[in-house]
Amino acid sequence: MHSGEPPYHCDMCNKAFCTQSDMKTLECMHSGEWPYNCDACNKLFTTKSHLETHKRIHSGDRPYNCDVCSKSFNTNSDLKTHRRIHSGERPYKCDVCTKAFPTKSHLETHKRIHSGDRPYNCDVCNKSFTAKSHLNTHRRIHSGERPYKCDVCIKAFSRKSVLEEHKCIHKNERPRNCDICNKSFKTNSRMKAHERIHCSVRPYNCDVCSKSFSKKSNVKRHESIHSGERPYNCEACNKSFSRRSDLKRHERIHSGERPYNCDVCSRSFSRKSYLQTHQHIHSG
Repeated sequence: MHSGEPPYHCDMCNKAFCTQSDMKTLECMHSGEWPYNCDACNKLFTTKSHLETHKRIHSGDRPYNCDVCSKSFNTNSDLKTHRRIHSGERPYKCDVCTKAFPTKSHLETHKRIHSGDRPYNCDVCNKSFTAKSHLNTHRRIHSGERPYKCDVCIKAFSRKSVLEEHKCIHKNERPRNCDICNKSFKTNSRMKAHERIHCSVRPYNCDVCSKSFSKKSNVKRHESIHSGERPYNCEACNKSFSRRSDLKRHERIHSGERPYNCDVCSRSFSRKSYLQTHQHIHSG
């Protein structure tokens, strides 16, 4: 014991352990023996402690509580990982780009960016992913599953992060700020698209004329010029438009809606550009 040599050795692979219970667990894995059975779902485990931890999924018991935010967890290891959010600790570092992560699994997933390894494949379209969670999210495109629902307008989303960004619309919050001009945005995707204005990045190219755009939606809208496609139709006069925004603006002719109001004389306009032109009268 004092020599530092672990006293327990597996007879099959000769791996050494400090405790007999750890050695017995490995021997069960070699033999295929899983003696502990969950009576709720029939899942098998090599140790009683693993079974007890698993049972908390069914009971809802989460005995480990964060002393900073009071969030609870069903294992002590999950709590320790969570605490790194508060401490900022990121002990797992990539040896290629030195980016750091709070968990080993996050690091392993990240390393696939450098290696090009994408081991998780969609069985519908064969698209591959670096992480199983990314594959699970992608599968919702095919299944139509949208499990994250807004409790204000009941709109549903396939990803929790998109739901959280959507909620900002109801709160009128704009939590994302551009580092260069400090303009604020409701969603991270809109901020990223805006930031390309400053760095002149236009990653989306038209396949017909090679004109480039900072946003994917802009290139899609532009491509309708080449195709002649005008998918948006006015229900009142059947006039068609290539852009939804153009249709919405046109519909105000029929509805009489004038949503843009002058804050000086209260005159209203159907277009923002008309309001801006009008405001020059007051400014001189």
